[in-house]
Amino acid sequence: MLRPLHPWITGLSRLLIWALLAYAGLCLAAFLAQRRMLYFPDRGGEPEALQRAARLGLAPWRDGAGRLLGWRRPLMTGSRPRVLVLHGNAGDALGRVVYLPVLEAAGFEGVLLEYPGYGCRPGAPTEATLVADARAALSLLRQERTPVVLMGESLGSGVAVQAAAADPDSVAGLLLTVPFARMTEVAAHHYPYLPMGLLLRDRWDSLGAARGYPGPVAVLVAGRDEVVGPGQGHRLAGAFPGPVRVWEAPQSGHNELQLDPGRPPWSDMLAFLREQAGMRQ
Repeated sequence: MLRPLHPWITGLSRLLIWALLAYAGLCLAAFLAQRRMLYFPDRGGEPEALQRAARLGLAPWRDGAGRLLGWRRPLMTGSRPRVLVLHGNAGDALGRVVYLPVLEAAGFEGVLLEYPGYGCRPGAPTEATLVADARAALSLLRQERTPVVLMGESLGSGVAVQAAAADPDSVAGLLLTVPFARMTEVAAHHYPYLPMGLLLRDRWDSLGAARGYPGPVAVLVAGRDEVVGPGQGHRLAGAFPGPVRVWEAPQSGHNELQLDPGRPPWSDMLAFLREQAGMRQ
């Protein structure tokens, strides 16, 4: 005859089952909410966005059908090379107007792309929609017959790398600030108790995409980056097959880069891209 299990063994089994169920529930919640954990758009109506842009000295940038894509300065010099600014995961494109004086001081025109689901643009932000939108914007900007550099900030670095790898002949250079190598690694660092490598749908594998872009790349790493870590940017830089230079702001955190028009490291990075891509002054 089988002897009954001791009560404490039975209780331990029940506790383990409940713990596994709770962990499975946590994983399911993270899977369902992952895009709300990754994308933090500021939303608003177009009339309010137009008023805000006017106060900032910006005009709407629209496609051939009149749909708003983003923002740019009115009456910029037509021959200037363009920099398509792809912003990070929080806020909106108008919040990146601070980049424009930096680009203008180096002889570039900055164009701020707004993502689907951000600002007043319809849609939902995902890896697929952001990359497709950046590629469409790049194609439209190329019709102005000037070189186009893609500038990617944080999450935008992933958008820039994938868009450049998909159409390398259309991209004169990449300017990547506080970039990451793989989003799965960043997520695993912040949520080590969850199997993020299995849960993430938007994987943002910049390391893999980088091999598809042979053009010049300038990378700016924050030495005290608490979001992605400086090592991610250095690893990504090493994956590009073309000319690459890395600058590091050793005392800066992820959102603390200094923006000084006409001064290093920005002036040096933009001069490097201009020289490597053969863009005229």
